[in-house]
Amino acid sequence: MPIKFAKRKVENTPDAVFLPTDFEYYSEVSEKAMYVIREYADIFEYVGRDEAYLDVTKRTDGSFTNALHLAQQLKNAIRTSIKLSSTIGISSTKLVSKIASGFKKPDGLTLVEPDKIGSFLDPLPINTIPGIGKKTEERFGEMGLSTILQLKTLDVFTLNGMFGRKIGTYIYNAARGIDKEPVSPRHDPLQYSRIVTLKQDSKDFDFLSQDLEKLCTDVHETIIKDNLAFKSVGIQFVQIDLSNKTKTKTLKNSTSSLDELKKTSFQLLRELLEDQKLLVRRLGVKVSDLSQVVGQADLTHYF
Repeated sequence: MPIKFAKRKVENTPDAVFLPTDFEYYSEVSEKAMYVIREYADIFEYVGRDEAYLDVTKRTDGSFTNALHLAQQLKNAIRTSIKLSSTIGISSTKLVSKIASGFKKPDGLTLVEPDKIGSFLDPLPINTIPGIGKKTEERFGEMGLSTILQLKTLDVFTLNGMFGRKIGTYIYNAARGIDKEPVSPRHDPLQYSRIVTLKQDSKDFDFLSQDLEKLCTDVHETIIKDNLAFKSVGIQFVQIDLSNKTKTKTLKNSTSSLDELKKTSFQLLRELLEDQKLLVRRLGVKVSDLSQVVGQADLTHYF
């Protein structure tokens, strides 16, 4: 929930306390969620930590009924594995799917079939259209326009004159649910990582290495699925005083070898534990400097 809405809900509660955001934990949960979501897509497009597009045409045989069932299965999987609710919108275009995904938050599932797009969009406020902000909304308000149905009374030439050809055409098409942009394969380009809270605080190599091995295997499964190689490996400690400690190594060549990932991670773990005074509460591993594996250029991809 955005902080401004949260503050409104507790404005009559003088002793309310707002805790600082834990971005590391947020990123950890996001990565776990995206890992689950990918399993349900023919084509997966990463948009942000809490948003993605899925093309499911093949696995649903183009059936919206099948897509609805698949979406419910995905919601169940997210709730079971990560203990989070999720909101999903289903339609024939990315634009309408995005609008539908925000229709029944925080735990909604909305299907908008192609012949229902007009009746779905028409009563909604103009600012429901992605990209239309407060100033644009106010400009339409001055013209007596507040809903998408009213917005549709403006022809494309009027909108182009008001906002320029690119934006004007976008608004004209968006009001009608027209969006020809396909779902395109896209992943978080920076790094893949996993982090776990240990069963007990420790600085023992043997104890930590057991969790580290599992983390490496988890990350490796993701990069293999996405046909990626890595050139940099890093591990992270969150210590009992909540301070962070990290160490990274850049390899000579890119690889997708699990053995190389484990070997490097264990080496970094030994180095980080030298003169380690505080116990470790959370342990993480990451791979970065990612590249696409092409053909059979990297045989370690298969081992």
